[in-house]
Amino acid sequence: MAESCFYFDDFALDTDRRELRRGDERVALGPQVFDLLAFLVRNRERVVSKDDILEAVWKGRIVSESTLTSHVNAVRKALGDSGEAQRFVRTMRRKGIRFVGEVRETIKLAPSPVAQEQRISFCRAADGVRLAYATVGSGPPLVKTANWMNHLEYDWKSPVWSGFFGALARDRTLVRYDARGNGLSDWNVDKFDFEAFVTDLETVVDAAGLDRFPLLGISQGCAVSIAYAVRHPERVSHLILYGGFARGRRRRGEVSEGEQSDALEVLMRQGWGQENPAFRQIFTSLFMPGGSAEQMQWFNDLQRNTTSPENAVRLRRAVDDIDVSGLLRQVAVPTLVLHVRGDAVQPFERGRELAAEIPRARFVPLEGRNHVPLEGEPSFVRFVDEIRAFLAT
Repeated sequence: MAESCFYFDDFALDTDRRELRRGDERVALGPQVFDLLAFLVRNRERVVSKDDILEAVWKGRIVSESTLTSHVNAVRKALGDSGEAQRFVRTMRRKGIRFVGEVRETIKLAPSPVAQEQRISFCRAADGVRLAYATVGSGPPLVKTANWMNHLEYDWKSPVWSGFFGALARDRTLVRYDARGNGLSDWNVDKFDFEAFVTDLETVVDAAGLDRFPLLGISQGCAVSIAYAVRHPERVSHLILYGGFARGRRRRGEVSEGEQSDALEVLMRQGWGQENPAFRQIFTSLFMPGGSAEQMQWFNDLQRNTTSPENAVRLRRAVDDIDVSGLLRQVAVPTLVLHVRGDAVQPFERGRELAAEIPRARFVPLEGRNHVPLEGEPSFVRFVDEIRAFLAT
């Protein structure tokens, strides 16, 4: 089944979900107003007449001129347009109207169950910790470094990550793994520190039999990816860093950052394992303020299902103590850095710092507020397109 999404300006029109979004915000539209907008966008290459609109939106039923005019005005209002400006909907005198905004269309193909079935395996780190990793798709490899709160099974089926991972695995073999203390990897772990995170990545890629591959880091996975690329430049063909940072909150020399780290740890100790999701909702709102109700509920549940309250605190502290700032200028592989402007988890400036310090890195700012890349938001298509274009070089 194919689904169409249209992107123009900072809007996303999802015809399958019947949803219009501006950035992270949903724009309320009546059913026939949505149908009119979708019809205009689909037929943007031509001027549509009144009869065309009546047939498409009202199925040929007779409606008054004022009704038609009010619906056109409602479309313009939803887009911040007007009859005077006509940035998106232009009236062609005595001919009809036409959508004149610049549109990008994507077709989302539902993955086949066979081609997109992941294979889960296990390996052991040097200290005996059992690590779970998954491979899915076919073609050249792409390795995603583990980050805080991963679960191979839940992530693959989730309304949050499934679209992103499916897009990456469409023409590549995607390799993911659960960090120690997370998901299907061992929870009973003595050692939680940055060195263990890096050696776990080394263990997984060796177990998967990979010689040379692109490496994708998200959030704190960026720092782990940077350290690995510096240690093993001969094995990393491309380095992709999204929503990352060089120094954790306790290493930034800012009192407010340390206080925020302390506050988050208190919240984890008090509310992580409770049935009531109120405490976990705070984290969800930070990570994906523009998520749907379904996505937010899933992210609330993931937090409790993916790790224990004690591990969550220990992992959070290890992440906040990360500092790879001294390694940035040693990165010798092609690097792409992407960061969302309104990211509330890792501020935009952290991404700019990475790109400024890594030699010849390319920086791509993305619009939005979600730390987690969500299918359906305007920046999602550009995010995936930038990664694909970069890997093709």
